[in-house]
Amino acid sequence: MKKSILIWFLFCCFSCGKKEVEKPNIVVILVDDLGWADVGANFPETFYETPNLDRMAANGLRFSQAYSAHPVCSPTRAALMTGIHPNRLNITDWIPGFNRNKEDWPLSTPSINHQLELEETTLAEKFKASGYQTFFAGKWHLGEDDRYWPEHQGFDQNIGGWSVGAPQLRKGEANGYYAPYGNPRLEDGPEGEYLTERLTDESIQFLREKGTDPFFLYLSFYTVHTPIQPAPKKYDYFLRKKEKMTAPSGFQAYRQEGTGQTKLIQDNAAYASMVASMDENVGRVLRALEEEGLDKNTWVLLTSDNGGLSTLFNEGAPTANGPLRAGKGWCYEGGIRVPLIVQGPGLSDKGRVSDTPVVSMDLFPTLLSLAQIPHQANDGKDLSGLIRNDDTIERESLVWHYPHYHGSAWKPGSAIREGQWKLIHFYETGISELYNLENDPGEMENLAKVYPDKTEVLQQSLMRKLKESNARFPESRP
Repeated sequence: MKKSILIWFLFCCFSCGKKEVEKPNIVVILVDDLGWADVGANFPETFYETPNLDRMAANGLRFSQAYSAHPVCSPTRAALMTGIHPNRLNITDWIPGFNRNKEDWPLSTPSINHQLELEETTLAEKFKASGYQTFFAGKWHLGEDDRYWPEHQGFDQNIGGWSVGAPQLRKGEANGYYAPYGNPRLEDGPEGEYLTERLTDESIQFLREKGTDPFFLYLSFYTVHTPIQPAPKKYDYFLRKKEKMTAPSGFQAYRQEGTGQTKLIQDNAAYASMVASMDENVGRVLRALEEEGLDKNTWVLLTSDNGGLSTLFNEGAPTANGPLRAGKGWCYEGGIRVPLIVQGPGLSDKGRVSDTPVVSMDLFPTLLSLAQIPHQANDGKDLSGLIRNDDTIERESLVWHYPHYHGSAWKPGSAIREGQWKLIHFYETGISELYNLENDPGEMENLAKVYPDKTEVLQQSLMRKLKESNARFPESRP
C-alpha cells in the first residue's frame, strides 16, 4: 500500500512538473515583385536601401539561391500556401492571365484554374486546426470570386485580400497606393494614406490585440508591384541620390531579350522609395514583436513571389536584377531567383548564408515543422533541419513551367535545374538552352551545342517531370 502511494506521488511530481512546450508564432512577409538584387544583403551594389532586411539577414539566415515556384505571382502564391507545384494546381499563370489566346500568336495556350480550390489544404487551415490565430493582410490574388478569398481559406481575419493583383487606379474611386483604395476588404483611410504603411498598421494592431494563443500572421505587401507610385517619405531623397549617379563610359542601359528589352541599371527613384517604405515597415513589424515580448518565440520569414520587373516589350521597366538575366515573367534567373531571409528561435549560426537551392513549395512543410505540426508529404522539402542545424536536403531537380505568353515578352517555355546545370526550353521554336550556373549565374553562355549529351539528358528529365506533375502544354494553331 505504501509502495503504491509512493509511486503515485512520484508520478504526480514528474507529470505536474512537465511544462508543455510553447508553440512558436509564425510571421510570413511576402513582398510582391521584389527582385533578388533589390536587397542590399544579396546585392551590395544596389541603388536601393534596405537596412532592416540587411539587419534581419545578419541576425538570421539568408538563402542566396532561393527560387519562386513560378515567374509570376498567382502560381507562386498558390504553391506557398499549399506546398504543391503550380502544375498540379493548374495555376500556371497570373489570374486570369495575359490576353490568353491572341490570334497572331503561333501557339494556343492552356486554360488555367481561376482560383485556389477550397479542397486544397492551406497553411492557414493547418495552423488554425492546431489552435493558432490566423491573420492575413495584403494581396491575395488566388480567386476572382469572393468564395475563394482568405477568409474561406483558413484565415480568421482578412484585411485587403481580394481578387486583384495590384492596387486599383480608377478616377474618383481608387488612387492605387494612396487612399481611397477601392478595395472591398479594406476600409479607406484618410486621403493620401500610403497602402504599405496601412497594411503594417493593421498587422501591428493584430499583434497588440491578439489573444494568448499562438498566431500565424501573413503580411502580403502589394508593393513593389505596379503602379509605381512613390512613398512620400523617401522620394525626394532618392531623386537627389539619382542626380549624383554617373554611368560609366559606353554603358548600355538596356539589353535586348527576345522581342523585349531588359533594364540593366537601378535608377528609378519612385521604385526605390517603394522598396524603402517596405523595408521601413518590415522594421516596424520586427520592433512590434520585440515590444510585445514575442520575438524570442517567433519565426519570421521574408520572401518574394517572383523576380523583379526588369523586362518588358519596350524600355521602361522599373528595376534591374543585377547580374541575373531578365526578370519577372521569364525562367531565366532574374525572373525566378528571389530574396529569402529567415530569423527565429533555435537558429544556428546567426548571419549564415546558405547556397542550397530552395523553392516556394518548401515553405509549407518547413513552417509546419518549425511549429511541430504534422503534415503529409507534398512537393516541398522540409528545410527546418537546414535552418536549425545546417543539415543538407536531398533534391533531384527544380522545375518551372510557364506555358503562356506574358507582358514581359516571355514566350511559352519551361526550365529545369539539376545541380549546377540549368536548361530552358521554348515551345514556339523547340529550342533548348543550357547554362552552367556555377560559372555563369548571369546565363550569358549557352552551352547546348558544347554539351549536346547533357542537353538531351536534361531535356528528357524536364519532360518527364512535367508529365509527372500533370503539366498542360501549349499547342500549335491549326
